[in-house]
Amino acid sequence: MKRILLVVVTVLLVLVGASGCGVTMDDSAVSTTGADLNPQPRENLRDGGSLTTALVEVSPQWNTFQADGTAYTQLMWRWYNPVLAYFSPDGEYSFNRDYLTDVRKELVDGKTVVTYTINPKAVYNDGTPIDYRAFVNTWRASSGADPNYITSSTDGYDQIDSVTRGVDDRQAVVRFKGVWAWPDGLFNFLLHPKVSTAEIYNKSYLQNPHPEWGAGPYTIDRYDPNAGTVTFKRNPKWWGNPGKLDRRAFRQMEDQAAINGFRNGELDAIGVSSKDSRAQVLTMSGIDIRTSASPQQALLVVNLDTPILSDIRVRHALLAGIDRETLARIRFTGLNYTEPLPGSLQMYSFQPGYEDNVKGVIDYDQNQARSLLDEAGWTLGDDGYRYRAGKELTLALPILGDASVSQNLARALQAMLKQVGIHIDVVQRPSSDFSRVVVNKEFDLFPMGFSSTDPFGMAYLCQTWCEGSQLNRAGAGSPELDAKIAAVARIPDPMQQIAAGNRVEREAFAQYSNLPLFNGPSMVAVKDGLANYGAGQFYIGPVEDIGWQK
Repeated sequence: MKRILLVVVTVLLVLVGASGCGVTMDDSAVSTTGADLNPQPRENLRDGGSLTTALVEVSPQWNTFQADGTAYTQLMWRWYNPVLAYFSPDGEYSFNRDYLTDVRKELVDGKTVVTYTINPKAVYNDGTPIDYRAFVNTWRASSGADPNYITSSTDGYDQIDSVTRGVDDRQAVVRFKGVWAWPDGLFNFLLHPKVSTAEIYNKSYLQNPHPEWGAGPYTIDRYDPNAGTVTFKRNPKWWGNPGKLDRRAFRQMEDQAAINGFRNGELDAIGVSSKDSRAQVLTMSGIDIRTSASPQQALLVVNLDTPILSDIRVRHALLAGIDRETLARIRFTGLNYTEPLPGSLQMYSFQPGYEDNVKGVIDYDQNQARSLLDEAGWTLGDDGYRYRAGKELTLALPILGDASVSQNLARALQAMLKQVGIHIDVVQRPSSDFSRVVVNKEFDLFPMGFSSTDPFGMAYLCQTWCEGSQLNRAGAGSPELDAKIAAVARIPDPMQQIAAGNRVEREAFAQYSNLPLFNGPSMVAVKDGLANYGAGQFYIGPVEDIGWQK
């Protein structure tokens, strides 16, 4: 399972796609405790109806395990593929009994062993039984043993020694090389056994969702890559409780178009965690705004492949010139919300073991930034920008979509970095260019987001920071840092691993490649009566129970 997924920063501000939890919001101070999904038992929901929401892009890569997959890939994946794990809002794991009848974790000869017993009814849409072979295939593709598989993350899977048949085909026994602290973060999804080669893994899902390789209460009804639309319908081959909704639809839309769509009734829910979007729905009747803390992070990524930025002094100066407190104030204007500045890309301030690993490494200090640029040979010109060998210190910053808060943040970055002599060239691009910008590294600086899919943040230290990791879009890292990260992964006690990981992450931030900006709340406006859906932390639940009250 991919714990960290790429998202457009705009999705942290405006759009919504996944269910979650929160509390009802009014104009008083925002609270981010509790859960407000409008939880309802199935008997309180009517059969039928549809749910339509907007999203930033329908990603061309439909394989959620593949490195080019994003949070939007995983959002689609959950609606038509096996989902073996559920998580409560605070991150407590439970297994999905439609796929598993038992999960047993134990220590055998000092090594972690997890035994998954599979529901005998579980079958893929093409008739292939869901059995131990799917676990073997998921491990084989995700372990990193074959570099031809361009996988998003090998964390945890690379610690497995074997995956074998248990008492019969419907049992998979996973044996680790030693003690593994985070087994609940693995095998939350499964890869169909027919995805049997690197070629199939990397390319077959490109603009092709392969519903026949899926399973679950819903399946693909229509997919139009040109229009950016996806519709799901009930799956007649599903053996569990039928989906309450007749239809689940996603539409790629820019921010203002999505707000207009919600106001005129085309959309049933939308994220409103920015001042402008929230203001446009507050006067509407028949809606509910749901709010929670958000396990998402906005960060600024520095492209080390840019020649100017290959100099660590320039990178340090760049990040030291950024006033994160000012950016956070801009971000949260009109929301009556505050939070501590984020200090980690692995953990959140509301989690046990969290430490601020940015403080003391990347501090806002424009005088230091100017001194570093002087030292690197960049001299101040008459126009207020810096030059070296006749070349201006200019960096391209793409922003995606038309959200005004994104533009305000970009202008603020421009202004504060001009004060140290760095020219930021803001390039406006459509939200649908997200994968193109990220995969092709069409940026010098890029504000993007990480979205966490489970609470086991330190388990994915390598996914964020290892050299060559597909999530390490800055291109930072070193063999020495990789070795320290690998040593952290071998620590069996979760809290001891978190403590050691904090020390290593401080070293990683000293590469000056990534700067956490803010986390923010998740605020979702929904039509009255929508149940088991909202804003949230780590909540993952049965999609078949999302629907409308009677």
